Amino acid sequence: MTVVLDGSSLSIEDVVEVARNNKNVDVSEESWKRINRCREMIQVKIDSHEIMYGVTTGIGEFSEVVLDAEQLEDFQKFLIYSHAAGIGGPLAEEVVRAAMCGRINVHCNGNSGGRSAITEKLIECLNAGVTPVCAEIGSVGACGDLSPMSQMAMTLMGEGDAFYEGKRMPSLEALKLCNIEPLVLQARDGLALINGSNMLTGMAAITLHDAHLWIKTHDIAAAMTLEALNANMIPYDSKLHELRGFQGSMDVAENLRMLIKGSKIMEQTGKKVQDAYSLRSTPQVAGSLRDAMRFARSQVEIELNGVGDNPIFVPDESRVITGANFQGSPVALPMEMVGTGLSMVAVLSERRLNRLTNPALSSGLPPFLTEKPGMHSGLMVAQYTACALVAETRILSHPAANQSIPAAADQEDFVSMGMTTTQKTQKILDNCFGVLAIEMIAAAQALDIRGIEPSPVISAVKDCIRESVPYLDDDRPLFTDNDSMKELLKSGKLVELVESLLPKFN
Repeated sequence: MTVVLDGSSLSIEDVVEVARNNKNVDVSEESWKRINRCREMIQVKIDSHEIMYGVTTGIGEFSEVVLDAEQLEDFQKFLIYSHAAGIGGPLAEEVVRAAMCGRINVHCNGNSGGRSAITEKLIECLNAGVTPVCAEIGSVGACGDLSPMSQMAMTLMGEGDAFYEGKRMPSLEALKLCNIEPLVLQARDGLALINGSNMLTGMAAITLHDAHLWIKTHDIAAAMTLEALNANMIPYDSKLHELRGFQGSMDVAENLRMLIKGSKIMEQTGKKVQDAYSLRSTPQVAGSLRDAMRFARSQVEIELNGVGDNPIFVPDESRVITGANFQGSPVALPMEMVGTGLSMVAVLSERRLNRLTNPALSSGLPPFLTEKPGMHSGLMVAQYTACALVAETRILSHPAANQSIPAAADQEDFVSMGMTTTQKTQKILDNCFGVLAIEMIAAAQALDIRGIEPSPVISAVKDCIRESVPYLDDDRPLFTDNDSMKELLKSGKLVELVESLLPKFN
């Protein structure tokens, strides 16, 4: 199956299919017409010596410098060279592939002004699996992701490095292996390749896809802990959440009710009139993250299908409009919300873990979930690890989107820091998978100790966990358990299992 790009219908799921699952892309016939029509308009203006930012002028602080006809092509090449100024290790291949997919889709709108040849070259490289090596640090999310996108452009030109079939090699070598001719830039082509927030938006799309998996996994973990602690289920009543009206809260409460249905544990007496906030606030807290993610998703998909260039070209009106559509703030701010929300719900998870392991709070469970306390320490230090992960997520939750540092001789005196935001949100999410993994190990251990049948769904989940993490009898090194459990969660296997048993699980 091929993902057909048309400038208006690219979804987060499409991006993930291309970036992570190596689906091919193509461009709609109508999109090619728009691209060529826009280029024809620009060529007329170039031929008539019309002044156009980034085409017949320098960029940034050099926007007042007008280039002569002999300089136009060389300028585009030097633009790419000068802006490929990043540092550090390479961005993940899937992130770069996501950016390439997003950039092609921007071109499909027919407002970017590059030749169809540059769009074709992006498609060739993407479909052939030639992925540019782009430094992870260098973008401030203003004028787009100029630095990493310039390294992307260099690969199309047969310069810099690329990944191909799992190996890093010179881009020219990778192109030759795929029988792809290097791109020769002409007027406007360089800026049409790099001028947009495509790298941070591609990373945001992947992060939101994975965050959706995490929040569904979170509900499974919460249900396991609620059962293990014989929680009072009144706070999850649908009426309670409907009366307040937040969709995320209603969704979480419904998930928890479905997951726990049929539990023999929850038929037991000994429930508190009101459980601690870390239990009964779960729908409200985790639901707020769901609502933030819903907003973030809408913003990212608008950006994936929008025109983020400067200038933009309007063939129907023969107009060139300069502005700041490259600015990364519309994506950066929602991703800050998601990062903060993930950190917040991770705190909730760690607090539930504490209640499982603390004998003063665990409703009769043994200290640190070991049946041989003193001789064994059980999950005592596993909680340390969860605490360390939570502490780092809190640090990473410090906002980047308001940390502008003026650049380019104060011509770019506000920048979004959108790339930094998405990078740290991705790291927060990875930590959150770790916290949740440890909670679920503890919850499975607690359910086994209880020895009373949990709900059919949770019983199936626990059986699946036991294939990766055995019951903790005698103490053993726990780092392998933690890593195995985290890998299980990130694979999506548990969510797929629950979805097969509960079609309405969301």
